[in-house]
Amino acid sequence: MKSQSPYDGVLLIDKAPGMTSHDVVAIVRNRLATQKVGHCGTLDPFATGLLLIVVGRGTKIQDLLMSEDKEYVGTLMLGEVTDTQDRDGEVIETHEVGHLNRAVIEAAFAKFHGDFYQTPPMVSALKKEGVPLYKLAREGKIVEREPRCVHVYAHEIRDVRLPEIDFRVICSKGFYVRTYAHDIGQELGCGAHLSALRRTKSGRFTVNGAVTVEALKTASKESIANQIIPLPEVSRMRGA
Repeated sequence: MKSQSPYDGVLLIDKAPGMTSHDVVAIVRNRLATQKVGHCGTLDPFATGLLLIVVGRGTKIQDLLMSEDKEYVGTLMLGEVTDTQDRDGEVIETHEVGHLNRAVIEAAFAKFHGDFYQTPPMVSALKKEGVPLYKLAREGKIVEREPRCVHVYAHEIRDVRLPEIDFRVICSKGFYVRTYAHDIGQELGCGAHLSALRRTKSGRFTVNGAVTVEALKTASKESIANQIIPLPEVSRMRGA
């Protein structure tokens, strides 16, 4: 029987800020000298944290891994609305934050718990008639987006230091954390955008022990191969 390739499986990367998920894929392709590499769930350039990289036959379970729940920690900035709903966009509205007590903030977060509908942002990879929305947004076009049912399993307000609020959220596939921050800002009446984001968990995989991008850039092919979680172990971790 043909032995399993050491390049078949899942590699956990701790994405650095200022780079795209595709940039990470390109580095892995280069370091392993293989083209069969993909990622599970885009992280915006300013975001950091867990990025699941699938290699070799691992690409066959890409959709399964992308469908799993995610955990994020982040910070929302009250009083400023941006055109991308995050810190990389242009500020299009400013509002006085005023005094918001903990109870009011908790009530706003509670509105976005369990099942609810979320309208995907214009700056996203979703497609309209085959064209990614972010390309239409660059042309100044705004098209109607169908609200999607998403789910928040758990949330935590970690710190309030107005105008910033630190939070943690465990959510379903297809959830936009920047839209979550934007919508909470609307609920509070002062607007908000997402100013920091870090993915800490995806399914059973956590960012603890993930390979940093800096380490990835200098590690040997053998060292990277040793970090790849083999497919049988991935199946056990998922309970499949």
